[in-house]
Amino acid sequence: MNEVVDFINVNRDRYVDELKQYLAIPSISALPQHTGDVRRAAEWTGESLRTAGMQNVRLIDTPGNPVVYGDWLGAPGKPTILFYGHYDVQPVDPLDLWTTPPFEASVRDGEIYARGAADDKGQVFMHIKAIEACIRKTGGLPVNMKFFIEGEEEVGSVHLDEFVRAHKQDLAADVVVISDSPMFDRGIPSICYGLRGLVYFQIDLRGTRSDLHSGSFGGAVANPAFVLAQVLAQMKDRGGRVKIPGFYDDVRPLSDSERAEWKKLPFNETRYRKELGAPRLFGEKGYSTLERVWARPTFEVNGLLSGFTGEGAKTVLPAVAMAKVSMRLVPDQHPDTIAGLFETYVKKTCPPTVEVKVTRMHGGKPWMTEFDNKYVRAAGRAIEKGFGRAPVFNREGGSIPVVSTFQEELGVPSVLFGVGLPDENAHAPNEKLDLGNFHNGIIASAYLYQEIAELT
Repeated sequence: MNEVVDFINVNRDRYVDELKQYLAIPSISALPQHTGDVRRAAEWTGESLRTAGMQNVRLIDTPGNPVVYGDWLGAPGKPTILFYGHYDVQPVDPLDLWTTPPFEASVRDGEIYARGAADDKGQVFMHIKAIEACIRKTGGLPVNMKFFIEGEEEVGSVHLDEFVRAHKQDLAADVVVISDSPMFDRGIPSICYGLRGLVYFQIDLRGTRSDLHSGSFGGAVANPAFVLAQVLAQMKDRGGRVKIPGFYDDVRPLSDSERAEWKKLPFNETRYRKELGAPRLFGEKGYSTLERVWARPTFEVNGLLSGFTGEGAKTVLPAVAMAKVSMRLVPDQHPDTIAGLFETYVKKTCPPTVEVKVTRMHGGKPWMTEFDNKYVRAAGRAIEKGFGRAPVFNREGGSIPVVSTFQEELGVPSVLFGVGLPDENAHAPNEKLDLGNFHNGIIASAYLYQEIAELT
């Protein structure tokens, strides 16, 4: 492995220059005007795989954005890794909060700033460069590899389950590796063994045919903005507990041993609060911050829209009000079950003075694996070799819906091998990726392939 690691170290600057090209493509899957850019990012990903030495590289069309596939199957008798990631990115609003343009990657204080730097182009590119180093210096890979990079992760992977079911043979593997998650903290690498699931809704209320003068009609009709506020207020109690009937029925309780292990982690709530800029932390009573984020379900309001929001004053009763809301789920909650409970509760709490429409937008199942399985342990050894420190084991509050799909449809375990940081601003302005973690991650990825090869 020495020659592979040397090659990676020598090419550090080149990797950053190439990553900047990848990050310059505004592959925002949520916005139709960027459909062409999304496909361009797919093509760039495919060409990068070919340059690295992957074979059978192709774009596979779906009803939405294309999947990028490539493989290298020249290690007979060795395990097969299916690497999953995504090339699409989140919208960049609000644009004025970016220090530098979101699609003109900038390096400051050892970190690269751009939309997609951490989520997930930087972490996908990390593996492409590890593959390149192995093939260039040794003529091949110690394992068989398949790459499966999608372009709809940021819009709920709406066509992914169908794609996986239709391509089971192409995607057959022994283990899935995913790099789309943060480390526990700066300088503390980690292996994630659990993810929360998700259900996402839009609530639309209509009170009248059009906006009305608040002086002429105020007091005669319900104000949808006010009704929406009342409905949302019924979703949680003052202690942070969700009030939807049946919401907690299937929640898998935290074990005493897991809670004890998390208490040992170097987590400082005061520093965490200050870094967030929050006057106080808040969450479900009876649980620590880590427990709330990793192992407890939530209800959150993601967006609100109603009435006049421009400068100055306009005395108007809005005709409509809208909210986007999400619920993070934990084992053993099912998105369909929670979605049904939520829809019923909204319609029950919403008065007949307004029309209500509830639209389910997307979702995903929670996932958890045993952190003592052989692939997770192999990943831990690789991380230690790449970063010079043994990883801690933790869960993650975010969602990667395809992890459960791989487990159910392909019957294979997944390893989450992320190198981002909790303050990387994924989905927010000034998204960034620590370049030290990026380079160490390339080395750790190369070691990961070797460690998994040795499991046979």
